[in-house]
Amino acid sequence: MLTNGSYLLPSLARTSPLLSFFVYRHSRRHCRSFLCHCTSFSFRRHLLDHISLGRSSMGKSSRFCTLALSRGTSAPVSNPISNKASKKARRESPEGVLRYKLDMCSKHANVDEALRLYDEARSNGVPLSLHHYNALLYLCSSSSSGSGSSGELSGNGVSDLGLKRGFEIFQQMVLDKVVPNEASFTSAARLAAAAEDPERAFELVKQMKIFGIPPKLRSYGPALFGFCKKGEADRAYEVDAHMVESGVAAEECELSALLKVSSDAKKGDRVYEILHRLRAAVRQVSEATAEVVEGWFESEEATTVGDEDWDVNKVKEGVKSGGGGWHGQGWLGTGSWRVVRTQMSEKGVCQSCKEKLVCIDIDPKETANFASSLTSLACQREAKADFVRFQEWLQRHGPFDAVIDGANVGLIKQHNFSFFQLKSVVDQLHQISPSKKLPLIILHKSRVTGGPAQNPRNNKLIEFWKKAGALYATPAGSNDDWYWLYAAVSCNCLLLTNDEMRDHLFQLLGTSFFPRWKEKHQVRLSVSTKGPNLHMPPPYSIVIQESEDGRWHVPTITGDDLETPRQWLCATRARNTN
Repeated sequence: MLTNGSYLLPSLARTSPLLSFFVYRHSRRHCRSFLCHCTSFSFRRHLLDHISLGRSSMGKSSRFCTLALSRGTSAPVSNPISNKASKKARRESPEGVLRYKLDMCSKHANVDEALRLYDEARSNGVPLSLHHYNALLYLCSSSSSGSGSSGELSGNGVSDLGLKRGFEIFQQMVLDKVVPNEASFTSAARLAAAAEDPERAFELVKQMKIFGIPPKLRSYGPALFGFCKKGEADRAYEVDAHMVESGVAAEECELSALLKVSSDAKKGDRVYEILHRLRAAVRQVSEATAEVVEGWFESEEATTVGDEDWDVNKVKEGVKSGGGGWHGQGWLGTGSWRVVRTQMSEKGVCQSCKEKLVCIDIDPKETANFASSLTSLACQREAKADFVRFQEWLQRHGPFDAVIDGANVGLIKQHNFSFFQLKSVVDQLHQISPSKKLPLIILHKSRVTGGPAQNPRNNKLIEFWKKAGALYATPAGSNDDWYWLYAAVSCNCLLLTNDEMRDHLFQLLGTSFFPRWKEKHQVRLSVSTKGPNLHMPPPYSIVIQESEDGRWHVPTITGDDLETPRQWLCATRARNTN
């Protein structure tokens, strides 16, 4: 029984998979009546037939349509209305007006008003579509007393009102034979987690696969975090395995939760495995995850795990085959751990234990594949002819030892674009170039023709760079980020920019390769009264590292700029500390 007096009906698990979960707050007579309806074979078959039909014949559009019984073939329309008039009619229809108002409720997190609109629509006989139901389910599953919802909060922060009404709405969606999509199931799973029933949330994810709906990472969250919160490690591992089977990759939040539940359950082997998954997927951890890692190394269980007499050759082979920085052979050594927050020197030497971190190589094939995928994305986002023209130009004038994001460099600590500052940086990179070749400067066409570029001295400099084949002006309407990034990747050279490359454009790259490449190739710039100063890439990899004698170094995201050194966790066996 829930805190609001509602009941979970476990017997529904024996009915249609879609109906194996809901809460119904009414008399037992109503419950029995609804159960009889749900367990009807004809009803289940009818629903499954509709879902099958929706997937096979409606395609993507089925996500936005309700299921309805056929009313026969309509007569041909002799004078079809225009698309504009048709869209206006849809917007002004009761369904269209309700959709707009629910969207506004979602925007302002107003669940009370959304529920009022829902009740009004039901009483007026307004048919609800998938979009309507998803908006309502989302609001109910994310409602709280601080977001426009009244009532007490459940254990997971969802209001009792949102919990109660969310289950009722999900039930009504099923009765209306509206085909659910991933968002519907995910909202229902969140309701289950709010009811402290991660088992039911996991069942909903399994049902998604049964109905041919690919789960997303967010679909698994309610079940995974629910089991972790309850300390049910084995059930959390089942969810994790299901994610892997479905091709869904866990991110830091999920891995951190698995690390915590494994540590609490004293499962040292699992902790070891998840630390390596963090190394591969996350590289640098948040403060919250760092605290979980610290908690493990400071635990009593951590002192007992490890092999005192390990195979040195096997460990060395593991380091070699893994590319350096880890061996994957399990915990080495025994005894208590010493865990401290520290920093690395410019050469990558830990200021606590004096261990020197390594620089992990990048496979050349990965670089080539990344350049190819970058080309595909750039041609989708940019005028293809313009980008192909740039690639041809680069083949004629390259390769380069360095590429400069000209706009970024010319504006660092400047009110107006400074060609003087850009020239100073070009000269510095020219001096350290192994081939003694000028770096490639990428500038937008407007920077090359207007503003400060019209100054005779600047214009003379621009012409010099052009004749030397060291300046490329990107065309009007283009995003020069694609150009300088592609040039640096394809030339496998240094890239001078203070752009952290974290915005939407770089998120499109969607690969673990990019942060590794950036770490080894990005040069940053600081400007003082003495002029520009280059900061070269670190000679070590900023990633979780496991040494050959069992030490661990975990980089955090705390401190990641020129003024604040990065903070690291150093974990060593106390008796092995220098």
